[in-house]
Amino acid sequence: MEITPETLEWREAYKLLVGSILPRPIALVSTKDENGTANAAPFSFFTAICADPMLICFSPLRRGKDGAKKDTLVNIEKTGQFVINIVSNAMAEQMNECAIEFAPEIDELEESGLSKEPSVKVRGLRIKESLVHFECELYQVLHFGDTPGAGSLVIGKVVHVHVNDDLFDKGRIDTEKLQPIGRMAGTIFTDPLAKTFEMIRKTEKR
Repeated sequence: MEITPETLEWREAYKLLVGSILPRPIALVSTKDENGTANAAPFSFFTAICADPMLICFSPLRRGKDGAKKDTLVNIEKTGQFVINIVSNAMAEQMNECAIEFAPEIDELEESGLSKEPSVKVRGLRIKESLVHFECELYQVLHFGDTPGAGSLVIGKVVHVHVNDDLFDKGRIDTEKLQPIGRMAGTIFTDPLAKTFEMIRKTEKR
């Protein structure tokens, strides 16, 4: 099968991407709007960029029905701050509640039953049930179109990190205790620790 992207309707292109690039970690991004209303939404187009400076990014797509910006992106552009909360298996159902497209004035954390905790350096609230939080200041945002299927790249500079004490061992995160989940295609999610194997990275050709 040979495919030319320009020939695809955006939903077809989306299915091709999410069915091939997987599993994808999930960023549950919490923000506050200018009036102080909390917002939380999950994004699986999410990854790290570099360690110095510590930069991470996620990509919110435009709304499929009208191409409008999602509340998370609107809040970040106005306040310049947000928190990325890592999603563990124990909070998967509540994360899914946050995926509902509520009106901007609705607090997703209250609707989902997730608990709020103050951040140290940014405006957005942390989510207590998450075991790792990255407090971020907006480093750069790039926009790619303004129609359904288009999206933006939000790059955050991490200014503070919270890690649950039980997870932190000699400077490393214990992923077995973190129990992160990943997004597959459609309605399928995965526990990345269900089956793992070790491979030592090669540094030279033998």
